[in-house]
Amino acid sequence: MGLVSQVFDEDNLGDLQGHIAIGHTRYSTTGGSDPCNAQPVLVQDAHTGDTIALAHNGNITNASTLREDLLAQGIKLQGTADTELVAHLLAQAPGQSWEERFKYLMRRLRGAYSLVIMTKDTLFALRDPMGVRPLSIGRLGSGWVAASETCALQHLHATEEQREVEPGEIIQIDATGMRSFRAAPRNIRQAGCTLEYVYFSRPDSHLRGELLYRARERMGQHLAQEHPADADVVIGVPDSALPAAIGYAQEAGLPYREGLVKNRYVGRTFIQPDQRIREAGVGLKFNALREVLENQRIVVIDDSIVRGTTKPRVVELLRRAGAKEVHVRIASPVITSPCFLGVDMATKTELIGANLEIEEIKQHIGADSLGYLSLDGLNKAIDAGENTLCNACFTGKYPLDVQERLPLAIAEL
Repeated sequence: MGLVSQVFDEDNLGDLQGHIAIGHTRYSTTGGSDPCNAQPVLVQDAHTGDTIALAHNGNITNASTLREDLLAQGIKLQGTADTELVAHLLAQAPGQSWEERFKYLMRRLRGAYSLVIMTKDTLFALRDPMGVRPLSIGRLGSGWVAASETCALQHLHATEEQREVEPGEIIQIDATGMRSFRAAPRNIRQAGCTLEYVYFSRPDSHLRGELLYRARERMGQHLAQEHPADADVVIGVPDSALPAAIGYAQEAGLPYREGLVKNRYVGRTFIQPDQRIREAGVGLKFNALREVLENQRIVVIDDSIVRGTTKPRVVELLRRAGAKEVHVRIASPVITSPCFLGVDMATKTELIGANLEIEEIKQHIGADSLGYLSLDGLNKAIDAGENTLCNACFTGKYPLDVQERLPLAIAEL
């Protein structure tokens, strides 16, 4: 549990031997943040008796049904996460080849899943047929690397033969090299998560061949067209909103300044596992530059408002630094619905946009004005085709049946 830098050091990394490795740095959603749910999950292959290790990004929407089925088969579960269910399904899957077993797995699973899987001699990387969560692969010398963001491949210089794993595709890498096969048809509706474009992925990553920095600049440009402000300067909330702030300033013809400095020793408040920790973290997260902000009418750009925890403190911080007016602009639509596909916002009671009108949100955060990017503006900025994206957190229209997840969301209140 904890950050990579808190868990690993040079000594224990040096002790690790082998020619295949997988790792996992995602926060918990289904099952909660608990050591028993730490990934990769280890299970025993029913065919060979060997160990299978599996790591997962996403959420399985039919997890309760799968759990009941596995328990009925006498499978002993160690944790509460949906990832363990995926691992056991693969370990028990019928078939004479990995291709047959993965086809069985994908027939059983519903929801979002990008997976990396390791056996004693093989590495697998695969995405669900909708392609909700990203996954890319690249060549590194004589080996291969898979990662959920292309920027990780670039850091390692694994750029040769770099590409995204296609929705429904399985990449298999072993001593004979890399091969690819499909376990799902190509005509399944794709549903790439728009929050990856807005917030989650780093701006130096690529999605569908597009540099996210450029897409976020366009979000800011569309936002300036839809919600101009009579102001002196544009600033962004570090880090993910900065490209959108630059785009807004360019389109509005206003100067862009860095008015907020992020404390590099405090992590993202949105992904903290507990609301009390989020609130404590916000107060330490930013510092305002008085010399830039004093007596200025400020447009402050942020990528989203999820729970409404950070924004009131940001506005208060800007006013304390002498800002004359604070106009908040959000480079995404109003988030009104919970996500069941891998984002940690499982209940409507947590979402300020589901419970307050925009004017009420403006009053809650203490802004002089508030404007959100429209859904049409977001889709135009992403430029990937609205029918290939998941906008459910903005519209409540999910790309698959999530009825099984709704009772769980209520139970987690």
